[in-house]
Amino acid sequence: MDEELRAEEPEHEPVTTDAADQVRRRAAAGVQPGRMPAIYLGHGAPPLVDDPLWVVQLEAWASALPRPRAVLMVSAHWESAPLTIGATDDGVPLVYDFGGFPERYYRARYPAPGAPGLAAQVRGLLAGQEPVTDLPGRGLDHGAYVPLTVMYPDADIPVLQISMPSLEPERLLRIGQALRPLRDEGVLIVGSGFLTHNLRAADWSPHPVTPAWAVEFDAWAGDVLARRDMDSLLDYRRLAPGVRTALPTHEHFVPVIAALGAAVDGPNQVQFPITGFIAGSLTRRSVQYG
Repeated sequence: MDEELRAEEPEHEPVTTDAADQVRRRAAAGVQPGRMPAIYLGHGAPPLVDDPLWVVQLEAWASALPRPRAVLMVSAHWESAPLTIGATDDGVPLVYDFGGFPERYYRARYPAPGAPGLAAQVRGLLAGQEPVTDLPGRGLDHGAYVPLTVMYPDADIPVLQISMPSLEPERLLRIGQALRPLRDEGVLIVGSGFLTHNLRAADWSPHPVTPAWAVEFDAWAGDVLARRDMDSLLDYRRLAPGVRTALPTHEHFVPVIAALGAAVDGPNQVQFPITGFIAGSLTRRSVQYG
């Protein structure tokens, strides 16, 4: 469990009349015919399903994408070596990896079909490159199911979650590269985290001020990702301004590298369907690779 993920009572931002249209336009501009994008999103804690702006934005993003055949999730909340494939059967319970929230968040359900065929494809693509094991009883954690309940609320798309076997950027990049062919077969590859993730610096007051370090880190990440500057991204721990404050730990950032690995050959411009900040210092910036 993420030991810092405890209940808060956030103030919600207002939803502007064009909030959904802005997200749809950005997302639609990055869609290639015949190929699913690879994306990275800020998944948030379970109560973000009650955040009107976040819900509108995620719903709009999903509506602008082609309907996936299946979803492959790489969440900040599952680190396990070797790379582990989660449950492939239907009906496996969710993982409620958080504490201190109202009881209703522990009654959430997301009965998406299992994806054994996709699991077999993952094993094949990683064969000889990355050792793979299975954990049949491991359901989706909140980094996976919380955004999916908003994006695909009918839970009718098969979902497979795999672990991060390491937080080493180069290794995650290689894993993403190996999985890239899945995008040509209708699989939506999703990295789930937060580009900045210092919960101790979060300000849940009605009018939080975004600190300079968060602005600078978010701007740096946006520039590097937009230019697909792989060398800088892989060396982010040394190059990114404010990185020690923005990322006391790194598990929420590195899924963006796995997602980019699945799109290093993409010709289209990188899109940022969702931007801005929540709680002052948590950047909402989400990424779509064509």
